[in-house]
Amino acid sequence: MPPRRVVSRQNPPSSSTSSSSSPSAPSIPAPLVEAKEAAQEIKHGFAGSIQGLWKGYLEQTPSRLKLIDGFMFFLMLTGVAQFVYCVVVTNFPFNAFLGGFAATVGQFVLCGALRIQSNPLNKDTFPTISPERAFGDFLFGSLILHFFVWNYLG
Repeated sequence: MPPRRVVSRQNPPSSSTSSSSSPSAPSIPAPLVEAKEAAQEIKHGFAGSIQGLWKGYLEQTPSRLKLIDGFMFFLMLTGVAQFVYCVVVTNFPFNAFLGGFAATVGQFVLCGALRIQSNPLNKDTFPTISPERAFGDFLFGSLILHFFVWNYLG
């Protein structure tokens, strides 16, 4: 094996224009500068990817699916509000909380199934189900869900 070469680290030569009497500013080590630049690139890359995702959603998603997504967002906020109310204020009629929360979660799941079945990009997965049939299934499932929730409440 050939012998290893030892490379000594030497300070770079100082420029001739700087005076020796002025104090030099503390230098930041190169790895710290590179890490800071990489963190800024990641931050901008993450924000850019989120903006690109939102822009693509607005441009490529049909208005029917946006309507379903808005309703699913409303259901999610309703479920969070019910849970926070139960934890912070009271859960005295616990059956009411369970019924309302189950109705919210169940309706969210039914909306998710409706969105999947009515998405035009999923035609190869659900070739025989029309959007009208998917909506009929959604309505029937919603009636059954709310019937059970109403009976649970008493």
